[in-house]
Amino acid sequence: MGKVKNMKAIVLAGGFAKRLWPLTKDTPKPLLHVGGKPMIDHIMEKLSAVSEIDEIYISTNSKFEPHFNRWISSSSFRKNVSIFAEESHCEEKKLGAIGALGVIFRELDINDDVIVVAGDNLFEFDINDFLRCAHGEVPKVALYDMREKDAVRNRYGVVVLNENNIIKEFHEKPEDPVSTIISTGCYFFPKGTAHKIHEYIANGKNPDAPGFFIEWLSKQTDVSGFVLSENHRWFDIGSIESYEEANRLYSNV
Repeated sequence: MGKVKNMKAIVLAGGFAKRLWPLTKDTPKPLLHVGGKPMIDHIMEKLSAVSEIDEIYISTNSKFEPHFNRWISSSSFRKNVSIFAEESHCEEKKLGAIGALGVIFRELDINDDVIVVAGDNLFEFDINDFLRCAHGEVPKVALYDMREKDAVRNRYGVVVLNENNIIKEFHEKPEDPVSTIISTGCYFFPKGTAHKIHEYIANGKNPDAPGFFIEWLSKQTDVSGFVLSENHRWFDIGSIESYEEANRLYSNV
């Protein structure tokens, strides 16, 4: 992929994360410390290495907006970072990840390439490699092979790729997974994808997990899959156990 100017990045950090209570009762999950610093700092370091990104938006809710404002005031990242908070104070009233993306695209009138990263993911791959992967200006999803179907069942968006690494099937948290390749919560949307998000929401589709949108989008257009090397560690911080494991391994680095 050639150089892209004025790329935006959006970190999805709005979940209430009840599975990690009491840790996340009064602290947003991306601000939990892993390896001695907030989880979001690891993500920001990855995004800061992408020269094309000129703006980073943290998508959260009004309950946790002050937490992220305090984090920004104490951080020293080179990129311009701002908070975009939805007006929700509880799980039942949240917009959902795709719903929040739709509002951000509309209200900020974003018409650039956009990379979207879930704020509860820790990963070691270079985002520049992800952006340079084949197929040009099409949506892209970073993928990881979990190796075992029991590790995938009812937990992740499951992907089947064709011989050109284009998504052939995408199933959000299936009970009977057809593969062990899953979405990691890192997405690239080329300029012009915003109208697809608006169309998806306008048609009353599920606005919550991004996987539902990717499942729908892959039936509308080519979506490329980028399978991470097995040398790259990846963590989905969805439980106390996964948080403790990630914290232990990152603390030993």
